[in-house]
Amino acid sequence: MRNDLTIYDKVADRWWSDDLRWVRTLKNLVPGRLGWFDRFIDWPKKDVLDLGCAGGFMAEAMAVRGANVTGIDPAVEAIVAARSHARTGGLSIGYDVGVGEALPYADGTFDAVICVDVLEHVRDLKQVLAEVARVLRPGGLFLFDTINRNPMAHFATITVAEDLLRLLPPGTHDPAMFIKPQELRRAMQAAGLVPGPMTGLGPRGVNRRLDLTFGQLPFMAILYMGLARKPSATTG
Repeated sequence: MRNDLTIYDKVADRWWSDDLRWVRTLKNLVPGRLGWFDRFIDWPKKDVLDLGCAGGFMAEAMAVRGANVTGIDPAVEAIVAARSHARTGGLSIGYDVGVGEALPYADGTFDAVICVDVLEHVRDLKQVLAEVARVLRPGGLFLFDTINRNPMAHFATITVAEDLLRLLPPGTHDPAMFIKPQELRRAMQAAGLVPGPMTGLGPRGVNRRLDLTFGQLPFMAILYMGLARKPSATTG
């Protein structure tokens, strides 16, 4: 089975335990993402949606930076784990169960939507991007990362990361759902978003547990991250 989204519920009770290597890998991606995202947004008091939040790694990191964070994910048990951990840490984060194709929020609710490790999993990319544009305020920011679609990305993500190193459970991704940067730019434009810069994301070293650490890379052949903006309201 490919694009197996049940993995997040299966390990929800261990999401914050640090005893699963592949979950630690997801956690270790957060500083690399934010190291680049921080250049484009001042988090304090911003209303931010973490679309596809799983157990809350990104949501908590943004809340610590002062954002008013809402997280949403279809994985019910992962949301339970996210709520519990936020309460334990004294963080006020709203968590909802739902999908990107039908966000349960009013138009113009958020200053930013964050969507990491998600776009390559969704059923309807165009609909998700339309929903992102809808819930963003004019001038709002869409920050994302995803996986490129080419033989190198297939080899690195499926053959190496899933099958050989088990950095992710086998079957996590369907390489047919990977997205080329130019395809994503066109899709964002069709949704009414204005694409901005993109950059690579990938391993930059190892930590004391010999887990990979991540950061910005100059090439986008495998993982890449980027941003788009909803146009500001204009007056005639």
